[in-house]
Amino acid sequence: MLFDKMPTLPYELSAMDEKQTAELCADIRKRLIETVSVNGGHLASNLGVVELTVALYSVYDPHKDRIIWDVGHQSYIHKILTGRDAGMDHLRHPEGTAGFPKLSESDADAFNTGHSSTSISAAIGYARGYELSGEKRHVIAVIGDGALTGGMAYEALNDLAQSGSKVTVVLNDNGMSINKNVGGLAKYLGKIRKKHSYLRAKKRLRHFLEKIPGIGKPIARLLTKIKNRVKHWVVEGKFFENLGLYYLGPVDGHDVYAMKMIFERVNELDGPVLVHVQTHKGHGYEPAEKNPEAFHGVPGFDPETGEIFKSGGCSLSKCFSETLCDLAREDEKIIAVTAAMSIGTGLQNFADAYPGRLFDVGIAEPHAITMAAGLALAGRKPVAAIYSTFLQRAYDQILHDVALQKLPLVISVDRAGVCGPDGETHHGIYDFAYIGAIPFTTISAPSSAAQLDLMLRMAVKVYDEDSVIPENSRLFVIRYPAKERFTYSEDPRYIKSGLEYGKGAICFDNRPEGEKADVVIFSIGEVLEEAFAAAIIMADKGLKAVVFDAKFFKPLDEDAIVSLAAEAKVVAACEDAVKDGGFCEKVTLLLSDKGVGKKPVCFALPNELIPNDTIKNQLSSCGISGENIAKVCMGLL
Repeated sequence: MLFDKMPTLPYELSAMDEKQTAELCADIRKRLIETVSVNGGHLASNLGVVELTVALYSVYDPHKDRIIWDVGHQSYIHKILTGRDAGMDHLRHPEGTAGFPKLSESDADAFNTGHSSTSISAAIGYARGYELSGEKRHVIAVIGDGALTGGMAYEALNDLAQSGSKVTVVLNDNGMSINKNVGGLAKYLGKIRKKHSYLRAKKRLRHFLEKIPGIGKPIARLLTKIKNRVKHWVVEGKFFENLGLYYLGPVDGHDVYAMKMIFERVNELDGPVLVHVQTHKGHGYEPAEKNPEAFHGVPGFDPETGEIFKSGGCSLSKCFSETLCDLAREDEKIIAVTAAMSIGTGLQNFADAYPGRLFDVGIAEPHAITMAAGLALAGRKPVAAIYSTFLQRAYDQILHDVALQKLPLVISVDRAGVCGPDGETHHGIYDFAYIGAIPFTTISAPSSAAQLDLMLRMAVKVYDEDSVIPENSRLFVIRYPAKERFTYSEDPRYIKSGLEYGKGAICFDNRPEGEKADVVIFSIGEVLEEAFAAAIIMADKGLKAVVFDAKFFKPLDEDAIVSLAAEAKVVAACEDAVKDGGFCEKVTLLLSDKGVGKKPVCFALPNELIPNDTIKNQLSSCGISGENIAKVCMGLL
């Protein structure tokens, strides 16, 4: 543990001298490296805001004032300083501290975050509420330059300017989101960074002055105050000032003293303020400084060498990337689109192989989808790769700008299903329901890397006139998890099959010829692993079992499902999405509509919060495991 006794905020932090503050920051860094190396998590972003957090909490009280960390993956220091240091030993596990702010975890967590670009909006709501009630509290939104590429942040800045509310926006400018930032704002902030490279020289001057006995520190403080009062006249922060915000900065985000002076100055001002803080992602840990993308989110690593531990299996994101590169080699019209996730979705290899054919639009999923629609209308063949949890932000664009125009478009939905330690804000469990309700769509869900390869090759045919895909279903969505699932190709009981549009296939069948099944399990996507395991358990006990891999959620292979269900004694359905509006509900309604007198037993995720844990434990806790599926089905028999 870092603290024997938690510091009283902000008083004990503000009373520390520079040496004590530097030692505290060094200790926090050691603690971060120690805990993340074991538990995994977001390291580089947290290393970059150690001094910023200490400076903030030397001036503000997070238990009273409202400090909202945008996205929230950089809130580990916030948690350490607000009484949760012990929980860091089990970071992102059920018995430990969550990886993102949670209202239920502490009164210091002002807002549940996990998705980008929400903090300023929430801060304005807080400020207006306090104005109406007459409460006196400081409201601060800490947002990165990556999150500031999201459209919602600009909507909030526009509202903040006209509201006049006392909200402080702290812009944590490290030049990155997860990938290197792109777009006009990144260039603008880069211009400021280059123009004000005097920060290092300024810091050296202050240290020099402070070494002068007696008069050095007072002179340094006086110069800082004078500089802060005139800087907004000479610093190029006009973009924010033209919006109506008072601009302060840029300030060195690794200089606690300078930031404390800035925040004290903020408290003297009325109305909205933007403080521009420059930090370095991964600061203080050389492996993370050299490779901040890799250390943004890590599964675990050797703290001495920085070697990141490899997870088992082949990533489906990698499979997607390899297939797309193959297709792009054959067809120069194929274009890739992503929203600040080129590495996470596997598209960095595509960018390296085909420069100019990957468009990274920043953290702007709605724009990514509508821009891809424009590419399709211009005769290109776009493939948009976006995480399931983030694609939720582009629902209107999928419906209004693509589906209702009956445009062809391929969307690869990565990180589908439960996501493990990142918890409820990152689960991709709603996509069947929210995309399934959209007309003119095809939705597929591979259960293996081999199926993903075939589905992507089929999907890009939506742009061709001779495509087998109906014209009214050419918004083609492929949904898959990041990890590889066992393909059963080495199990002699696994029945291989090709891919036919809108058709599933039996992949396990131990019925003697001419006999009916005791149990038929309909499965879609990655949970085929659990369905297959259940079938083997039942087969080993002498029961006749069938597993049907649906492959397509829309259109559903209705004839095959009805035929198999009608002859079986027990019918089950499995998916890794919420039951409401999902595959299990769809199978149930189908059998009811067709007069099949059997109601499937459903193994799906509940429409409620699923806390951070391992993926296996999350599925198992919801009843989705080979052992439980077999137990329930045999009980029904």
